[in-house]
Amino acid sequence: MVGSPAPSVAGAAPLPESRDIPQATVTRLATYLRVLGVLTERGTIIVSSEELAAASGVGSAKLRKDLSFLGPNGVRGVGYDVTRLRARIERALGLDRGHKVVLVGVGNLGQALAGYGGFGRRGFSMVGLFDSDPARVGAPVGDLTVRHVDELEQACAELEATIGVISTPDEAAQDVADRLVRAGLRCILSFSPTSLDVPDHVEMRRVDLAVEMQVLSFNSARNTESVPTAPRVRIGHSAVPSTAPRNGSVIAP
Repeated sequence: MVGSPAPSVAGAAPLPESRDIPQATVTRLATYLRVLGVLTERGTIIVSSEELAAASGVGSAKLRKDLSFLGPNGVRGVGYDVTRLRARIERALGLDRGHKVVLVGVGNLGQALAGYGGFGRRGFSMVGLFDSDPARVGAPVGDLTVRHVDELEQACAELEATIGVISTPDEAAQDVADRLVRAGLRCILSFSPTSLDVPDHVEMRRVDLAVEMQVLSFNSARNTESVPTAPRVRIGHSAVPSTAPRNGSVIAP
């Protein structure tokens, strides 16, 4: 992106908070962050806008527009400092503060979510697991022990939780959402297809896996030709797969 070099992470200028970042841009920033994480692991120091855009599955003009919400980035003819840009995106997404996550519903899906190592690498720490099933309460899942859901409100305060995840059966989802709201959480992610009632000040995100598969089915039926595999974009001596979805959005942890 054209512009003056971004300041060091330690003395970074504040992000332009007065500018609301569009939701679509926020989603793409998360994708850029994921690609930058891969590049960091591979020891890449500088990446051009064309390389980063191609690896993220977007056009370079769109990438530059998205990153403009973060203020000046990059150097003309040189590219982006991977570590610095990664830190700025993390700040924009609020990941620099870190988040403590509690999960309610430790069935098959809940256990899979609790065991997913990618959360920790992206600034999310799973700090509490809760369920109402006596067969699950007291059972170890990874480094945590499942606690009864009746302890949820008190535990959220003790654990300083900032995000609640609901992976319960549909009929229990609203009660759990109410408990999380009473505990003071302002961010909730629900895997229940049921529409949940929460106050306006609570940010609710819903992941309906069935809907996502229906969208995939529609796209598959619409595209009569076979879809080629995602292109691999060469950056330096390494090839990075394009991570952006071909159509619509993909919900991934």
